[in-house]
Formats: sequence, structure tokens, C-alpha cells
Amino acid sequence: MSAPPAWFEKPDPTGDTRSGERGLRFSCTQCGACCTGPSGYVKFTPADAESIARRLGLTPDAFIERYTTDTPAGRSFTERRTEHGYDCVFLDRETIPGRAVCSVYEDRPRQCRTWPFWDGNLRSPSHWKAAGRTCPGIDTGRLHAPASIRLTLEGGEV
Repeated sequence: MSAPPAWFEKPDPTGDTRSGERGLRFSCTQCGACCTGPSGYVKFTPADAESIARRLGLTPDAFIERYTTDTPAGRSFTERRTEHGYDCVFLDRETIPGRAVCSVYEDRPRQCRTWPFWDGNLRSPSHWKAAGRTCPGIDTGRLHAPASIRLTLEGGEV
């Protein structure tokens, strides 16, 4: 017996479609809200560390020493205190005026690649709406199909 459909498998909750398409809308606005705020953790794998180190022209050990810190959740990217909160060390607010971009975007860890389709944000429509209070890209832009959202939750690529 299969599980009942998740709430995001129902027709587009924004009402922006008339054909009954299913899924959730999200389009990154490059606001940086997902990369700043209260202090937190950005977890990464050894493969992520190797990719980012290579991008930065460092050894994995030098990358870990320079850009990460020990936390109760394990190694995490370091943060910088800014007027916006605690920015990820890789959040760049200067290169493109008015935008906040990831300086290691192509090699960012899974945690970053899968935002906003995290289990906590998908528990219910109210959790999704709560995430949308800080992320202006939620409920805007292209419609992500339920199969794509499920793949993201299961650890697949987005």
C-alpha cells in the first residue's frame, strides 16, 4: 500500500496555474536570506571539502583549517557577523550590487543545493509558509514537480 500524497502533491497552492499542475513554486532571488540569520551549521562531506578546496586552490586540510569550525553538529562552514546576521563565509554581498551570491556555488554542499526543499519546510503548508517569511523566492517562479521535490528529499540532485 502506498503512502497518501504529500500536501505538495496537490494542485499548485499558489493558484498560479489553471491546469491543475502539482508541486511548489520556488525561484532564488539571490537575497542571501538562506545563508544568513541566526548562527547555524552548514554541514559538508569530505567530497564537498575536496571540491571547494580545489576551487579555492587549497588542500582539503588547508580548506578545513581556514573556512570551517568545530560545532556540536560536526564541522561546519565558519560565519561572519554582519548587519544581516551571521553570514556564511562564502556569501558574497559585494561582487554583484544588490545581490548575495555564493562564491562556491558550483561546489556548494547538499544542504545548500536542496534549499528550500528541506524536510522541515515540507512538513505542512504552514511550515512552507513560515519559511517563506524569510525567503522571498518561496511561492514564486517556476513550479517544481512533486517527483523533483521527493528526489531532493531523498538525497538526489536538484
